[in-house]
Amino acid sequence: MDKPIIEIKNPILRIQNLSVSYEKDKYAIADVSVDIKKNLITAIMGPSGCGKSSLIRAMNRMHELYPQIETKGKIFLNEKDISKLSNIELRRKIGMVFQSPNPFPSMSIYDNVIAGYKLNGIRQKKAKRDDIVEKSLKDVALWTEVKDALYKKGNFLSGGQQQRLCIARALAFQPDVILLDEPASALDPVSTSKIENLLVKLKKEYTIVLVTHNMAQAARISDYSMFMYLGELVEYGKTKDLFTNPTDKRTEEYLTGKFG
Repeated sequence: MDKPIIEIKNPILRIQNLSVSYEKDKYAIADVSVDIKKNLITAIMGPSGCGKSSLIRAMNRMHELYPQIETKGKIFLNEKDISKLSNIELRRKIGMVFQSPNPFPSMSIYDNVIAGYKLNGIRQKKAKRDDIVEKSLKDVALWTEVKDALYKKGNFLSGGQQQRLCIARALAFQPDVILLDEPASALDPVSTSKIENLLVKLKKEYTIVLVTHNMAQAARISDYSMFMYLGELVEYGKTKDLFTNPTDKRTEEYLTGKFG
């Protein structure tokens, strides 16, 4: 078995020889092995079509929604094979936030936060639900902005507020890992800065894996970075090292703007 590019002691996520194909013999991800360190931000960078989103979608088995997608290899969360977990258990442990803010338009802010519990048939007493909503919204610095409008639909919120609401929805289950796929790409610079500051604070409680096209964003907030190209994990290491002393020419060319 191939070793990960770098060794991380007691990783929260361990990916071993992962390949994902959307068509026969056409791989979006080809034999990727990597360990993710707990309570840090790991950025995944690379040009469009390099496999970034495919990699994080494999981390909570979203590919299973599409029968034509074939996945090979193993992913372990705290040394447990995620293929052995139920979908509900896995998605409680590994939350996902998408590129465009997508709060449920027919639901109130309150119901958006606890939507995962309702959709999975998990009942809670009202006092417990209230605590979950308040903590989740406080965690994303949204509580003071919406506490007097919890039962209104979220369509009056700005794009940045809606994205923080979506992050609160992911946090409501208190997951081990939060996956974010370009969470600030549709936002203005002020909202982007708020999201970045939020993620830095959240890593005290959660492990964060962030897909980003924004190299400056990765440099600002991530602890470790991966560079992917044509489905291959080219380079992985501490962000400072990867940006200042890349070991692969392709990484250097991407970081200096020669392609991407």
